[in-house]
Parts: sequence; structure tokens; C-alpha cells
Amino acid sequence: MSQDQTQGQMRGQTQGRDQDITVVHLMRHGEVANPDGVLYGRLPGYHLSELGRQMAERVAEHLAPRDVTYVVASPLERAQETATPIAKAHGLDLDTDGRLIEAENVFQGKTFGVGDGALRRPENWKHLVNPFKPSWGEPYVDQVVRMMGALDAAKDAARGHEAVLVSHQLPIWIVRSFVEKRRLWHDPRKRQCTLASLTSFTYRGDKIVSVGYSEPARDLVPAHLLAGAKPVKGKSKAFGA
Repeated sequence: MSQDQTQGQMRGQTQGRDQDITVVHLMRHGEVANPDGVLYGRLPGYHLSELGRQMAERVAEHLAPRDVTYVVASPLERAQETATPIAKAHGLDLDTDGRLIEAENVFQGKTFGVGDGALRRPENWKHLVNPFKPSWGEPYVDQVVRMMGALDAAKDAARGHEAVLVSHQLPIWIVRSFVEKRRLWHDPRKRQCTLASLTSFTYRGDKIVSVGYSEPARDLVPAHLLAGAKPVKGKSKAFGA
């Protein structure tokens, strides 16, 4: 075999490997305008705050050099508004996938701060009896099923390139925990999934081979919402779901 043939074969093998790698970024939406501290869950009408829009723009700038060919978001306004500048930066239409929606929660529409709100009311205690399922909302297993479906669909849509999926903290953390073989029940205060963060799944073919995490807008995130921060009375991490 000639040197030119050998080099051509090596280039073909390298290109084939590159085409076999797909990166799917699960992004949490930016900060939401929520002055009353309501656990908004799936309620309509909750939009990004001005700071949240800055977060979305920051991540769009961060991802601008990347080979993003597919952008999709949860149907909720905060996710759609976060995804819009990313899609625009790449000249793409924004798709919607209902599987990326926030988890159901019986406390939706109620205040849920530390030392006040829904947890002080005895009538709500029955919802807290089983943290393993959990008893207060959508089963963790159901979240895994729908989120894995959304990940796989995005991987197929962007095969050989990169996709961005904008979703919500709990579903993102649960599917990451599943992929990394951790138990699904957990302390919500210890989730590594801040506002506007990226949890990135790298596929080789159809298999996830690595998971990465980054916070392109970390300097914009309020201190009490960072992973590991101590709770602040009247301010719950759940607000930014």
C-alpha cells in the first residue's frame, strides 16, 4: 500500500470515529421571575427574570463555537426562553419535547421556603412519607424513562454533532444519577445542577461513554442557589426548578 493510500485510510478512520461521537447537553433554564417564592412546577406564566435572560445569553455565547445542530426545550416558558438565544446563535429552529418538562409535584403553586410555607402545615405531611418514590410527586423511575427517551431522540437528531436540551433541575439530576449508577433518592440541597448549567452526555454510537458538568454562567447565579450552599430562610432552591 502506498503512503498516500495509508494516509487516506487513516483520515477515513479518524473521520469515522468523529462521526460516531455525539454530545448531548442537558441545560437547566435560567433564573425565573418569582418574587413570591412559589414552587411553580408545571404552572404556566413563569418567565425568565432579567438575570435569567443574561444567563441564557451567556450560555448561548459559550456554545456559539460548538457544533450544535439541534436545540430542543421543555414546553414551559422558562425553558423556551432559555433555549431561544442558543437556537438563534446557530441559525436553528427551536423544537419542543414534552418529555423534558418539570417533574410533577403536589406542592406546586405553594410557597416552599425554609421555616415557612407548605411544610409547616400538618395536612401536607402525608405527602412526605416516602422519599424513595417520592410520595410528593412524579416517580423518579418515570422521570428516568422520559428523560432517557428525550436524550436518545436528540442523539439521533444530532448524530455526529452536538445537541442542546433545555429542561429542569430535578429531571436533569435524576437522569444523570441513573446514568452514573447512583441511587435516585437524594438530598435536594446536594444536586449539582445550578441555574443555566450544562450536564453533557457524550455518546459513542448509541452508548453513553462519559458525563460532564459545567457552569458557564456561574458568576451570575445567586449564592444561595449554588450547589452546597446553606439554605436561606424564605428562599428555597426548589424555586429555581
